Formats: sequence, C-alpha cells, structure tokens
Amino acid sequence: MDETLQSNEEIPVLVGYEGYLDGRRWMLQGSLLIGRDPNCDVTIPNRQVSRRHARLMQVSDGVLLEDLGSKNGTHCNGKSVMSAVFLEDGDVIQIALAQKFVYLSADATLPLDVEPPGPAELSAEFRLRIDARSRRVWINNQEILPPLSASQYRLLAALYNQNGQIVPREKLVSAVWGAENAVTVSEQALDALVRRLRDRLSTVDPGHAYVVTVRGHGLRLDNPEQKTLSDR
Repeated sequence: MDETLQSNEEIPVLVGYEGYLDGRRWMLQGSLLIGRDPNCDVTIPNRQVSRRHARLMQVSDGVLLEDLGSKNGTHCNGKSVMSAVFLEDGDVIQIALAQKFVYLSADATLPLDVEPPGPAELSAEFRLRIDARSRRVWINNQEILPPLSASQYRLLAALYNQNGQIVPREKLVSAVWGAENAVTVSEQALDALVRRLRDRLSTVDPGHAYVVTVRGHGLRLDNPEQKTLSDR
C-alpha cells in the first residue's frame, strides 16, 4: 500500500451552504478553483461571481485561500480577503453575495463518488442522528449547516456513542483533544466548547437541551425520540 496516499480523515473538505451549492462537498487534494466558469472545480452559476473568483491551495504549512481579483470579493469569517490567508477548521468563506462555504480541515467523509446516507437511511428512532462516515448531523431530519467544527463534532460523537450514559469530563477531553494532550486542556476550554456545541444544536431545535451537565460526574446526551406530526 502506498504510504503517500492520504486517508479520507486527512483530506480537508469544503462544504457549501446558504446558496446554490447548499450541502455539496469537495475534497481538497492540491487545489480547488472557485468561479462561474464551468471549467472551475467548484462552479457557482451566478453573475455576481467572477469566472475565476477564488482558489484554495494546499501548501506545506496548511491551506491558503486567495481571491483572484474578483469583482465582488471573497470574504473569510466576514473579513475581505485582500491577500492569501491560511484557513482553520470551521472558517466560513463567502463568494460575493452568492454562496457560502465552510472549510473542514479534517473530515471523516466518504469518497465523492459515494452518496452519503440521508436521514431516511439512518436510524429514525431519535431526533438527533449522526452519520460517522460523513461527519453529518441531523436534528428532526434537518441537517446542521454549516457543519460542526472538528472539535464540536468529536465532543458530540463521544456523547452520542454512549447512548445517553454519563461520560466523565476527562474522557471527553481525551476524545476531543487526544489522550496525549488531555493534561494540558483546562476545564474552561471544555466548558467553552460545550457552550459552542449547545449554541449550534439550538439553531435547529431551540426548545431542547441535548447536552446535559451532571454536576460532579460529567455530561450526557439527552436525545429524545423523533418528533411526529402530532408533536409539532
């Protein structure tokens, strides 16, 4: 086996949301050219978008985003991209006013020629559902977009896999940051991550607290059964 080949988990992913390409995903292996031209790797059929608008490119230190002299601009986390910027997991990229993307630095995703399972193919028993292969999350059949950041997803998956059981804080820290880094992670860092995850889940289902703190013990996931039409 060629050791130079990257596993899916090591390949950055670009995910479209709030636009024509909502929910579409592209693996980044080398570079991705974004623009209106049909020959671009990521084509956005909108007149606000320049023919060759922006580019993501892998370099030795990470992934760079650069605007290619577009007429209506490229933004990263709300800031105009005037020169090439390094991307971090969860960064939001906006192309003109036409399309947003989220950048995922490490995503356990399926190959692009395999269609990820939709909510109907997953267990229909619970409101919140995860597909571990594609790192996608649904609540009441609505996918969470933009996707959770890598750390938010790892925290949620650690709770989800325990099926409502209490997970000690130290195990959650190891699941998110790795056992080798656990001793350097503060209580405040975990608390801040829990708050961010709760905020993201509440955008889809504000009426229910999925991540529950059990004082003195840890956290658990309160994942009720799927809503029916009579519940809504």
